[in-house]
Amino acid sequence: MPLPEPHPDLGALDLLVSVAEAGSIRQAALRHHISQPAASVRIRELERVLGLRLVERETTGARLTSDGLAIVGWASQVLAAMRALSSGAQALRLDQNSQLRLAASLTVAEYLLPVWLAPLYAALPAAVSLRMANSDEVAELFVRDEVDLGFVEGPSLPVGLQGRTVYRDELVVVVSSQHPWARRRSPLSVEMLAKTPVVSRERGSGTRQVLEAALAEHGHELRVAVEFASTTAIKAAVAAGLGPAVLSRLAVSAELLDRRLVAVECRDLHLSRAIRAVWRARTSLSPLAKELLAGIAVPE
Repeated sequence: MPLPEPHPDLGALDLLVSVAEAGSIRQAALRHHISQPAASVRIRELERVLGLRLVERETTGARLTSDGLAIVGWASQVLAAMRALSSGAQALRLDQNSQLRLAASLTVAEYLLPVWLAPLYAALPAAVSLRMANSDEVAELFVRDEVDLGFVEGPSLPVGLQGRTVYRDELVVVVSSQHPWARRRSPLSVEMLAKTPVVSRERGSGTRQVLEAALAEHGHELRVAVEFASTTAIKAAVAAGLGPAVLSRLAVSAELLDRRLVAVECRDLHLSRAIRAVWRARTSLSPLAKELLAGIAVPE
């Protein structure tokens, strides 16, 4: 229920309590670092607002009336509650400023965030929690207020979030070294890739969304042989000959280097993507989130 207007000024109530404790308006004014005339004005304004006579001036000081004593009792409780509120708010601010809740897609979590977080932690140690989830799931975490800053890979910004591009990633078609495509001398056609069932991430993954969108531009749909929620599982399946896959070049760099996997060029298929940092629209980032973003180079 709203307080009636006008309501007592907390500073004036605090001053009245000091008058009760010190026994004079002059001593109370000294405690509050104001002049005695200014203190008298505040007390008279408090009396006007409450409609009560609170203080009787005497030659030796000031004495509270019975109404004044009653108001002081209630005022002490109000002031104690306000101090508790202020202390609690400060504790919440300190807690927010020392914790950073992140959510990121697998590629970002495994290959980019460790590099981005290291300078931040060295300069400003903080408790960082990381949830690994696909791009759709990252958006859901914001709905449940379980994350401060997220990183997604999809072709579009999730509804209700704002953000900026922090990395440009390339997806590549990969096969095992024993796969017939590994010995191709010419690029794959889009049609050939579209007709071949692939080893894929689950629905909602940014990697899959980019591939589906790229194929749709040419009038094709993705055919899936098997789904995995883990990039590591997909790489193992491809190396075992289960089929081709489309993965981030970041995720397969080691396998391409030692020829466990082979990258296959696909003609006319656009497979680059923007990785975005995202946060809830129309809200301010925490200081730690701002610090992390400031340290990430903006891609050209």
